[in-house]
Amino acid sequence: MTKREEIITIPDEIIMNQIYYVRGQKVMTDADLAELYQVETKQLKRQVRRNEDRFPEDFMFELSQEEYQSLRSQNGTLKQGAHAKYLPMVFTEQGVAMLSSVLNSARAIKVNIQIIRIFTRIRQMLADNTELRLEVEKIKKKLDNQDKNMEVVFQYLDELLEKKEEQREPRKPIGYKLGKRINT
Repeated sequence: MTKREEIITIPDEIIMNQIYYVRGQKVMTDADLAELYQVETKQLKRQVRRNEDRFPEDFMFELSQEEYQSLRSQNGTLKQGAHAKYLPMVFTEQGVAMLSSVLNSARAIKVNIQIIRIFTRIRQMLADNTELRLEVEKIKKKLDNQDKNMEVVFQYLDELLEKKEEQREPRKPIGYKLGKRINT
């Protein structure tokens, strides 16, 4: 097997656990990507800085201190001091795709393909989940309408029973009263 044919075996779960939600976007951190590409984080950052025009704000952005602290508190695997000098860069799906062109290695290309497939799968799962939620909402509305209809039916039945009791002639008692027989 040649180097080009080398198969990258990174479990999808590992990559999925490295996708975070920041500023309303699914992103991956520079340190996680560097580890997947088997390069140093500073090398990855250096290549990105050399090619800044390829990474607009919707492809890559640096986290603010608050975002970084929030991300660290949400995920215990982000180590304190791992980015002591610079705040981490995070890459959107498009930014990850662009990384393969600036890193220019066979591994980067193969890992990127796997990451992009996972991003696509996540997007599909979210779309499926949205469709499922819409269907559940439809069912809830139907049940609410049925509940309201059942309430109306029971109110109507109660009114009919009350009317029937009002229209009923008083019944003549049958039986004995104080030792006297009552004729009917």
